Amino acid sequence: MLLINCPYCEETLPEAEFVYAGEAHVLRAETPSELSDQDWAEFLFIRQNVKGVHFERWRHFHGCARFFNAARDTVSDKFLITYKAGEPRPNLTELAGDAT
Repeated sequence: MLLINCPYCEETLPEAEFVYAGEAHVLRAETPSELSDQDWAEFLFIRQNVKGVHFERWRHFHGCARFFNAARDTVSDKFLITYKAGEPRPNLTELAGDAT
């Protein structure tokens, strides 16, 4: 069972309390009406599929219902850090060093 820390509730709870919400830090287009069909397809469907530290978005569905970000090692399935939505991405090099 995965244990996830909600940065808003400051509680570590089972994964069943949370819902995965996709890749974190995805930039939205400033003028979506100017995007081509190819650009839209890439925005909607193309995501990173890294082996190692991956930044994800989660929602504390059965708690505060807020979205937050997490860095998770996809090899070990270990959550390295969780942080509030809107906060900057943590340093990937430091997190990767902690995962080994």
